[in-house]
Amino acid sequence: MTVHRHNNRKSKTGKGPKKPAPDTRLQDLNGKQQQAASWKSAVKGLLRKPVLLAGGALVLLSAAGLGGHYYVESNTVEYYYVYQDGAQLGTVHTPEAVEQLMEEKRKEASAANPGLKMALDAGELSYIKASGFKAKPETDATLDKLEDSITSHAVGVEVRVDGKLIGIAKDQQTADLVLKRVQSKYVPEKKAAANKVEVTALAYSSQPAAAASKTEVAEVAFVEEVELSSTKVSPGRIQDADTLYKRLVTGSAENTVYTVQEGDCIGCIADKFSISPQVIYQNNPWIKDDMIKVGDKLDLTVLEPQITVQTIENVTETETIEPTIIVQKNDEMREGERKTIREGVSGSKKVTYKLVKKNGYLMSEELVDEEIVKPAVPAIIMKGTKVVRGEGTGEFAWPVSGARLTSSYGPRWGRQHKGIDLVGNSSILAADDGVVEFAGTKNGLGKVVFIDHKNGYRTVYAHLDSINVSEGDIVEKGDKLGVMGNTGHSTGTHLHFEIHKDGKVQNPINYL
Repeated sequence: MTVHRHNNRKSKTGKGPKKPAPDTRLQDLNGKQQQAASWKSAVKGLLRKPVLLAGGALVLLSAAGLGGHYYVESNTVEYYYVYQDGAQLGTVHTPEAVEQLMEEKRKEASAANPGLKMALDAGELSYIKASGFKAKPETDATLDKLEDSITSHAVGVEVRVDGKLIGIAKDQQTADLVLKRVQSKYVPEKKAAANKVEVTALAYSSQPAAAASKTEVAEVAFVEEVELSSTKVSPGRIQDADTLYKRLVTGSAENTVYTVQEGDCIGCIADKFSISPQVIYQNNPWIKDDMIKVGDKLDLTVLEPQITVQTIENVTETETIEPTIIVQKNDEMREGERKTIREGVSGSKKVTYKLVKKNGYLMSEELVDEEIVKPAVPAIIMKGTKVVRGEGTGEFAWPVSGARLTSSYGPRWGRQHKGIDLVGNSSILAADDGVVEFAGTKNGLGKVVFIDHKNGYRTVYAHLDSINVSEGDIVEKGDKLGVMGNTGHSTGTHLHFEIHKDGKVQNPINYL
């Protein structure tokens, strides 16, 4: 029988198997590994010390760099280069220093010239910003240099008339007020606060009117071209409002004496010298009824202001309309007998004249409108059946076709105008039936025709160029008496027309 031995088995005695001896090679290996680990630790320790030293050095260097930067920055100064018209003037801490200097100079200029608008001449100023370490801008020196270069001037408004410099006002408002004052000098005084000016007008009729005359100023304007423009000027050339006003309205006057020539008349001379007939009458008060003769010396001196104000005035008057006469025939009444059946009642009408004046002098007048306010009631007269030729109706027609009134009845240039002046068709017509009382030439009236209307009325047709009737002729209303002319003491080609009633001169407008 085979017997198997188990090494692990216990001995009888109860003791286990004996432990083997340790392996010495393994121990050597473990020792070497421990030595190597200790050496690495030592090396790492030695390497760690230089790194710590270098880091400390870097920290110190960084701290020193930051401190230097802050030092430079805190000592860096900002400043500005100042340029005048592109040329470098100097340096300043800030542009506000320059602006402060400019403001002080403005105040000085204004204080030295109170009431004037002053401006500084300092050229074009510009700035360039700069900076530098511990920089020191030369502000005071730069401002002194700038101050030495600054000058001042006034800003005024030139007043020119047709390009000619009259004066310089301190501002636009002053110039405008002076010009308005000049215009007001020749505008009638206001009676009501309105855009239209109403005043008591000149009396165009010697007879009392039904209501006060009124003048409406339609236009006020300067004849010349007036120009206002801003300008740079020294303060001494600025004029105050009163001085400028006087320069505009005073002007100059040259003595002018004219010798009357053949064919001259007041109106002709006025036209020749472009003046108003009013000037001639004012300067020569010896003239009576427009009568002048060859060789007479006329003073035509007139003040000529620097500027001319033209006004257009519409003068409205209420005129009386004389009643017409209606004639009824009666076979039972003898020739020449008459009987009033109904008294006539006067009416009224508004008559408007257009007056053109220059610097207050009347240059022209024109009848522009008529408006019936109250119609006249005709008188009715009964007459004998035997009609006498040449006896008028008492109702007058215009003696000129297409008539235009150029001079009215009443005061004219300081004298009484006994009729009206008309222009229009050259044929002169009888205003009513009548008998030619005179046809010829009279002093002052030139070639003239008188018509007796055999009813208390008499009409006059003066300054004719030629006459078509003779004394004693019987004419009917509308018959041609002659041709319009400029004979006698006339102011130009026109008809001078008069109406007389019972020997007293009347205003023809009241009958036409």
